[in-house]
Amino acid sequence: MKLLEKIIVCLTLAIGIAILGFFAMIFTALNGGQKFYTPLTIVIAVALIVFVIVRMFTRIRPRIFKGMLVGFFIAVAVSITGYEINDAYVNSIPTVAEQDVDLTRFQPFRENNQLKTLDQPSTLTLSSDLPKMDGATALYPLYAAFAQAVYPQKEYSLDYGDVIVSKTPEAYKNLIDGRVDIIFVAGPSEQQLAEAAEKGVELKLTPIGREAFVFFVNSANPVKGLTTAQIQAIYSGKITNWQDVGGRNEAIRAFQRPKNSGSQTRLEKIMADNELMAPPQEDVVTGMGGIIEKTSDYRNYQNALGYSFLYFATEMVRNGNIRLLEIDGIAPNKHTIADKTYPLAAEFYAVTAGSKNPNVARLIEWILSPQGQSLVEKTGYTPLAP
Repeated sequence: MKLLEKIIVCLTLAIGIAILGFFAMIFTALNGGQKFYTPLTIVIAVALIVFVIVRMFTRIRPRIFKGMLVGFFIAVAVSITGYEINDAYVNSIPTVAEQDVDLTRFQPFRENNQLKTLDQPSTLTLSSDLPKMDGATALYPLYAAFAQAVYPQKEYSLDYGDVIVSKTPEAYKNLIDGRVDIIFVAGPSEQQLAEAAEKGVELKLTPIGREAFVFFVNSANPVKGLTTAQIQAIYSGKITNWQDVGGRNEAIRAFQRPKNSGSQTRLEKIMADNELMAPPQEDVVTGMGGIIEKTSDYRNYQNALGYSFLYFATEMVRNGNIRLLEIDGIAPNKHTIADKTYPLAAEFYAVTAGSKNPNVARLIEWILSPQGQSLVEKTGYTPLAP
């Protein structure tokens, strides 16, 4: 074959491989393969073009060329197998995440729901002008129980209507924008306070109970507790190995929660003047194949460290593979929350923002009454001291 013919054939094959590679790259990108399959597609396309050039313009022996080609595809197959095995392993590790909780079992008036009930009929009943409720995932079983005790019997959707649950960051936005009348959450972050002030909204925080902020590890982790100073050092990146706090020689995989969530805001307050390190991130495939980065959900690796609130970690998740840590030598439980010896216990709130609904004040007054506080305790939280 003449040189010109070789060049034409080579260009034709190279262009064909490049076109196929381009479409394969788009396909893998649209299906969330940016971290592995999309780069792999580019590598394969480039390698095939190199193989074509080598075959056309060198005198390499066919047997050697065939061996190189087979070896390349074996390497590709091994890479894919290793990636898929690792991906399957990571996905098999249990998570502690809000999206894993089935909230339908706490919907008011739903048959066989798991809400706690009063021993006697409620002293407050509302039939109209129902305050619109929203709040944190971990507090939904509580304020849904309030609704079941006080509101008329009907269907209450998780996503719209009078008793919804949209998690702490969105709940604050809904309250500030006037879409709901009352939210049940931990205290606001600095950003949430700033957003309220910017819109001329004054947030009123009414304590309605107490709860422990807890840290947890894999149940196989030998570390039984941490000090507040050690937590600050871990989450600022100063302590990075479990052996520095009495554990095994393993890197600490310290997970965080999304910005402005109730638990992340609590961690930021614990950090005081210590700068919080960047959290582990993961890619999430969105609609039309888009990819966004979000804070990774806690995965229960043997070297993992995570945090949440006591009720969520023990009652809503019910993950027997995690163990709560003592903090400053004190275990988190109802007794240490009530007597205030557990150092990371704090109040949670019914938060309002000047709603004109006349029943908001009546509802909060009832929540602070013996009946409302009994539901706080029955649900699994610690009521306010009498």
